[in-house]
Amino acid sequence: MQCMCPLFFLTARLTVSPSSSQFFEYDSVSLSCEEDDSSAGWTLRRNTSKQQRTQCGDVWGEGAGSSCNITVFPLDSGVYWCESREGPISNMVNLTVTGGSVILQSPVLPVMEGDDVTLLCKTKTTPSNLPAAFYKDGSLIRNETTGHMTIQHVSRSDEGLYKCDISGHGESPSSWITLKCNKFLTARLTVSPSSSQFFKGDFVSLSCEEDDSSAGWTLRRNTNKQQRTQCGDGWGKPAGSSCNITVFPLDSGVYWCESREGPISNMVNLTVTGGSVILQSPVLPVMEGDDVTLLCKTKTTPSNLPAAFDKDGSLIRKQPTGHMTIQHVSRSDEGLYKCDISGHGESPSSWITVTGEDSLQLAFRVALHLVVFSPYFISTHFMMSLYRHRAKGNKLCILIPPTHPEHGLDNEHDDVTADVTTEHHF
Repeated sequence: MQCMCPLFFLTARLTVSPSSSQFFEYDSVSLSCEEDDSSAGWTLRRNTSKQQRTQCGDVWGEGAGSSCNITVFPLDSGVYWCESREGPISNMVNLTVTGGSVILQSPVLPVMEGDDVTLLCKTKTTPSNLPAAFYKDGSLIRNETTGHMTIQHVSRSDEGLYKCDISGHGESPSSWITLKCNKFLTARLTVSPSSSQFFKGDFVSLSCEEDDSSAGWTLRRNTNKQQRTQCGDGWGKPAGSSCNITVFPLDSGVYWCESREGPISNMVNLTVTGGSVILQSPVLPVMEGDDVTLLCKTKTTPSNLPAAFDKDGSLIRKQPTGHMTIQHVSRSDEGLYKCDISGHGESPSSWITVTGEDSLQLAFRVALHLVVFSPYFISTHFMMSLYRHRAKGNKLCILIPPTHPEHGLDNEHDDVTADVTTEHHF
């Protein structure tokens, strides 16, 4: 089990009905943002192997208030989450849709340590009580005569990737089971060179900038071929809290830092191309009001060739030097960017995320003013929050900002996994 903690103060929770992480092709699935504050304007988004950060109603799903209904197909496999206009995100869930005949029904949301967890191996058309074999991390756990397996009093040692097999019908996809926690982030993933796109053969260094080196931060990734593999496990070379890698297209994916205790850092989405053009754009979210420069470059020729820049499939402008600066970026500048150099080709697309004032800094500033001017209000509001969370059966997660200015306060997030989701598995 893996304890996965998100980056922001969460005020929405993504739920899935039916509650499962795997589905058959053509199944009907409903995803809902259960929100404490409906005024936040929560939107359901997803990352798939084909599209990044698309929202419900944008060529997939049908929006219904704070929910999204979808008839699923294998291309709908991916990481889903709720996101507000202000930037904070919910938990992330990883959904897998198969065109095969067997799925493993397992918890789509994190489970509490000590709880019992039941896994169900089922086929699409035959009864759900056929004998099945259950596997963890590729090794057989046991055979069950009725297709059900219960893990009693789950603990950290139960962490792993689960799948099942029904003789004569086939094998299910694999799903990761996660464990709940109430911790906060103490690491930030950075990329050098700072770009979201790279050419095949480029050298890239990824670093976990950590407030607490004793936490044991590990760099992990999700790619199209592998899930939650760590640096040194078939890819990359660890160097302290960094990971050095000579990249190839199969290294495209989502990267993050993860501690032994479970909390994770921000996530970054890296794209590696075997083509001849890339778009150098910010790999981390940019602050609203800042200037952002995009560079369209080829691998071998000078980087000042004329280039055309596109956002969300539409031409923005052509630049004679291959550079384009977006001045004083705002939320409206968020989108999917790519570029084209005549005679050389087109770059892959990358999403640029714009973030407002740091959520933690804002919360801390508000709290500071309240402490100075209204301690009675703080204690009353805090007790009401406790009561509300207890009434809902939730655990209250209190995040305390660092006391030293040099530690900083980050709210950066990227595409995903999570639960990741992941994100992408959260």
